[in-house]
Amino acid sequence: MPIDPYILLLLGTVGLAALFPARGPAADVASGASTAAVALLFFLYGARLSTREALDGLRHWRLHVTVLACTFLVFPLLGLAARGLVPVILTHPLYQGLLFLTLVPSTVQSSIAFTSMARGNVPAAICAGSFSSLVGIIATPLLAAALLGGSGGGFSAESLLKIVLQLLVPFLAGQLLRRWIGGFVTRHRRVLGLVDRGSILLVVYTAFSAGMVQGIWHQVSPVRLGALAVVEAVILAVMLLLTWYGGKALRFDRADRIAIQFAGSKKSLAAGLPMASVLFGAQAALAVLPLMLFHQMQLIVCAVIAKRRAREAAAEVTAPQPVATTRTVVGTGTRSG
Repeated sequence: MPIDPYILLLLGTVGLAALFPARGPAADVASGASTAAVALLFFLYGARLSTREALDGLRHWRLHVTVLACTFLVFPLLGLAARGLVPVILTHPLYQGLLFLTLVPSTVQSSIAFTSMARGNVPAAICAGSFSSLVGIIATPLLAAALLGGSGGGFSAESLLKIVLQLLVPFLAGQLLRRWIGGFVTRHRRVLGLVDRGSILLVVYTAFSAGMVQGIWHQVSPVRLGALAVVEAVILAVMLLLTWYGGKALRFDRADRIAIQFAGSKKSLAAGLPMASVLFGAQAALAVLPLMLFHQMQLIVCAVIAKRRAREAAAEVTAPQPVATTRTVVGTGTRSG
C-alpha cells in the first residue's frame, strides 16, 4: 500500500527542522507565522462548513451521536487506559501525545472517501465528519485541559484564553462571513487546500524546530517508537471492531455501519496538528508524533477494509437470487355419466 504523499512532506519538514532549526529571531518569526497560520486554518474551516447542511443532517441524529460518542468518549477512555503502560512501555511525553491523539476530532475527507469506496452512506459520513470537527473545536481543548492539565501539560486559564482566540474566534468569524465569501471559498477549494497543507507544514516545522533546540529527541528511542506503534495498532483495531459490531448491535443498516466505522475510528491530522501547537507550545514536537503515526496507520488499514466492503457489496448485488417455485396441485377424479 503506497504511503500518503502528504506524510512524506511532513517527514521532510521534520528532517528540515532537524537540519536547520529556527533559532533566535528566526524562531520568533516562525512562531508568529505559525500562530497566524493556525488562525487562518480555522477561519477557512468556518468558511467552508455549511450550517444548513449540518442542520439537515440532524435528522439522522442516532448515527451522529454514535460517532461523537466513539470520538470523544470511547477513544479517550482507551487513552486513559494506556496510562498503565507508563513508564515501562511508553515514556510520559509519548503518553501525553497518545492521550492527545484520542481527543482530537474525526476526519472529514478520508471518512467520506472510504465510505464512498465501501458503498456506505456518504451523506451521513459528510455530516458526521462535519459535526465531529465542529464539536472538536470546543471539546478537544476542554478535554485536554481536564485530562492533561494535571500531568505536566501546563494548561491554565491563560492557555484556554489563547485557545479561544486562536481557534474558536477565527472559526466563528469564518462562519459569520460565509454568506459573503462562501462562493469564493468553494470556487477556489483546490488552491485553498494547498494553503491549508502549507500552513500545517509551517506549524510542524515550528514545533519540531523548538524540539530540536530543546534537545527533546534524546527522550525518544526506536524501541519506544516501535512500542508506540503497537499500542496505536491495538487502539485502532479495537475502534474498528467496536464501530462495526456496535453499529450492528444498535440495529443500523449496512450503509450506516460503514459510515460509523470510518467516521468513528479515525482521527484528523489536519485539525490535531494546529491544536497541538496551541495546547503544547514548545512541547508540541513529541505531542504530534503519535498523531502522525496513527494517521498513516489508519489510512492503510481503512483502505484495505474499504476495498473489502466494496467487494462484499458487489458480491451481494451479483449473487444469483433464489428462484421462487410454485407447486401446482392437480386434482384427479372420476367422471360418471
